[in-house]
Amino acid sequence: MKQGDLVVRKSYGGDVLFRIAGLNDAMALLRGTDYRLLADSRIDDLEPVRNPDELGGTRRARIQAHQSVRRMQEERAHFGSAYASAKGPNRRTYFEMPGKVLHLDGDVHYLRKSMAVYYQLQVPAVGAHCHESQMPSVLAQLLPQVRPDIVVITGHDGVLKHREDWAQLGSYKNSANFVKAVHVARDYEKHFDSMIVVAGACQSHFEALIQAGSNFASAPGRIMIHALDPVYVAVRCALTPFREPIDIADVVAGTISGQQGVGGVETMGRYRIGVPNLQTAIPSGANVM
Repeated sequence: MKQGDLVVRKSYGGDVLFRIAGLNDAMALLRGTDYRLLADSRIDDLEPVRNPDELGGTRRARIQAHQSVRRMQEERAHFGSAYASAKGPNRRTYFEMPGKVLHLDGDVHYLRKSMAVYYQLQVPAVGAHCHESQMPSVLAQLLPQVRPDIVVITGHDGVLKHREDWAQLGSYKNSANFVKAVHVARDYEKHFDSMIVVAGACQSHFEALIQAGSNFASAPGRIMIHALDPVYVAVRCALTPFREPIDIADVVAGTISGQQGVGGVETMGRYRIGVPNLQTAIPSGANVM
């Protein structure tokens, strides 16, 4: 086996598909391909996977991902048109300003998938890949450059083996790094409605992330969350009008992992409209220099 190979853990019944992120003697560092889970395993407990689509769990996760993206597309059409209808009958007279997202991800494959979804939904987003331990310093550099409305801090996490005290940050692989990054975000912008923070990954310390200043975080039930769950939350924040509170219960219900995977606090949306729409306001035949 080598770095980059797809594997499952035999002792767990092959429940989650992983990619080998590193090898060290008889141990392997694993990153989930569909879930934001970081784990380690003995190499002799790993089984190679040549066709991921044959795994029931992988098929189910990808079906859920497709449904999540479709739900976001439907909500994208609904939120914009509903808000505009309240402001005026002619959709052509306005332009949209969804909230701008800064997305930090510890997994480059997930970052690419996430950015593709933002692009597809026309949500402005800037993405950065870095190791979870580097996120506080990277965020400190990017925040004044990007000036986002919404910050996503995610990657891989997990409860360490033989650590059953969920109250301790030391029981988690990356929750402490996420908490430090949230503190950096809140040092930059303290107001919860001026900049929304979405933080965490699989099994992350939900309470610590909320106390640090996250608006939304994972994982209340210390369960695995799907790779697109943070994206879904960010999109809903970006497309909810700035005068309206984000429906927390509805957002959580729309995630793949549900209320055991994601929670949050009361927050206002970041979507605005403006007039005029320059594409229709400029007279036909006019020259714009």
